[in-house]
Amino acid sequence: MSQRVLIIDDEAEIRRNLTFGLTQEGYTCTACPDGISAIHELHDSREKGVGYDYLISDIFMPDIDGMKILKVIKNEYPDLPVLIITGFGNEELEFSALSEHNTGFLDKPFEISTLVDALNELKPGASTLEESKVETGTGTRETMSSYLSLRIPDSDQSMEVYNKLYNMPGIMSCDAVRGDVDIICVLHASSEQEMEVLQAQIADVDGVEVVSVSRVDRPKIDRDLNEFIDVYRSAVKVERLQKMNKPAATKSYVIVDIDPKYIQQVFATLFFIDEVMVCDMVDDGNKLIGIISELGAFGKTPRIIEKLSNIDGVLRIKQASIINLREM
Repeated sequence: MSQRVLIIDDEAEIRRNLTFGLTQEGYTCTACPDGISAIHELHDSREKGVGYDYLISDIFMPDIDGMKILKVIKNEYPDLPVLIITGFGNEELEFSALSEHNTGFLDKPFEISTLVDALNELKPGASTLEESKVETGTGTRETMSSYLSLRIPDSDQSMEVYNKLYNMPGIMSCDAVRGDVDIICVLHASSEQEMEVLQAQIADVDGVEVVSVSRVDRPKIDRDLNEFIDVYRSAVKVERLQKMNKPAATKSYVIVDIDPKYIQQVFATLFFIDEVMVCDMVDDGNKLIGIISELGAFGKTPRIIEKLSNIDGVLRIKQASIINLREM
């Protein structure tokens, strides 16, 4: 039986050339234009009892780049041979790819014979037909969460109000921001009643005006992408979140108004941006809230906003830069 190869590349001509060339060499190929379609193909093929023996993936794609796909694939199928291809490679990317077990790296352009040689240099490994060894999350939240945006009409009370909110039980984060509001709080509660009590306590604080309350909901995305996100969150995002515990480790919030029909595409794009530490869906899928890390993010926020602005379904983006009052 010929070996099966899954190809992921956003350029149609490259997909055609790779598929044709590898087919001539005796491989059976399936090509996908982006990360989300590749995730679906991997899961569908396993359910049909047909696995893949190799994965070839470009790095830079419109939704989920190849390095992120590599991280999840290597968690689910650590022995699967993966070849990363790119026309914009550098030593850092090559080092990151080659640090993963049984992974190769190839710069574009290349001949099919070179591609075949690169595949042959990888050790034959387990097909994706093998049962995944990674347990993903169930998707249920142990607590409910909400974002509260607040104004402080009297600026002389700002520090007093901020300190009172910062130390209040049930408020998991409290950030002073520049923008349409003065403070954004994230609340956690174990029940609807507890959440209502907490919100009422905040509204009763002298000098506080509640502008909006946005309940965090499970994003409305399909099962395959949801499982992929759960694996990536546990494999990569948790480690990054641990670095974000200090107040100085965040830079800004981005609030993205969207057409709910496009929630899957927009959520996936925002979630998989490296500097985005938190990505939550609120207001029944009409809005996403992301928190951008200070670590390595200097100067990148405008580019992140520009990237999101070019996605179908994005209606408006607002930014709220965080003011680190705790170190003033």
